[in-house]
Amino acid sequence: MMVRYERPYSHAAHWARRFARIAFAIFALSLAAHRFGPLTTPHFLGLVGLSGAFALLGVLLAVVGLARLWQVAAIGGLASASALVYAAPPLGFIGFGVAQYLTRPAIYDVSTDTVTPPPWLKVPQTEESWLKRKPTVTLEDREAQIVAYPGLTGRRYDGALDRVFQGVRNVVEKTRVGITQELGVENTRADLEDLAVRPNAGADATAEPENVPVPESRPEMALEGAIPGRRSSDVVLQGEWRTLIAGFRFDVLIRLREEAETTFVDLRVASRYGQHDLGIGAAFADQFLRALDAELLGIAGD
Repeated sequence: MMVRYERPYSHAAHWARRFARIAFAIFALSLAAHRFGPLTTPHFLGLVGLSGAFALLGVLLAVVGLARLWQVAAIGGLASASALVYAAPPLGFIGFGVAQYLTRPAIYDVSTDTVTPPPWLKVPQTEESWLKRKPTVTLEDREAQIVAYPGLTGRRYDGALDRVFQGVRNVVEKTRVGITQELGVENTRADLEDLAVRPNAGADATAEPENVPVPESRPEMALEGAIPGRRSSDVVLQGEWRTLIAGFRFDVLIRLREEAETTFVDLRVASRYGQHDLGIGAAFADQFLRALDAELLGIAGD
């Protein structure tokens, strides 16, 4: 008489695959709706948390299924393995966010000029929903930025304002920053009045000039101090940048300031939602400035 052994069936493994598939579907659909659709960041993060709960449940059940496979050769090994694969994207996304949250300072606004950050041309307006944050950036926030990102500083280039401005424009296109506001762009154009020559200028070089105008103070000197961090001679660009995969929104401000024979570039990056930008703002600012260094290679100063 032949005894036929029937393998037990692991219900945990198959429920693990179901839960993991639900988690992956929620994560993928919410990610697509946030990146390309109307889903806002607070709702997206809420759905990601829900998908993470389903994924974690799926992983726990998959572990039970694998344990049953090892102990009694229960059917469900492939189901447990597929559950782990489906659960990996949402749990990996959440895990990366948690790691950044714990290792980066709780700030949402970074600036290369921590003393007098360039002011926004138009203050970003967002609906906070359940992602609350402090309405203003404090001195403690700037000190935390300096400690966490000591290398995040402005750039000085040994070039004219118009040359550096063109380089900034090129980097803006490469980094996918959509410019929404501009100020002082006319300062980059050549001042043709300084090049104008009177028709009879060479008639009598020894003649004494008539009606010599009295020098007056430059307009930027009169306006400087009216708005901290801004001069009338500055060129300021404000725009919006989104992360490539998740589509998180950040507001970006670029300030160009001509000083003597050099041009100084400062950058300010702020996340739209929450108190914590997970270090993304500083990473983008560093990426932008490195790209600008490469664009203006040969004229970077100290």
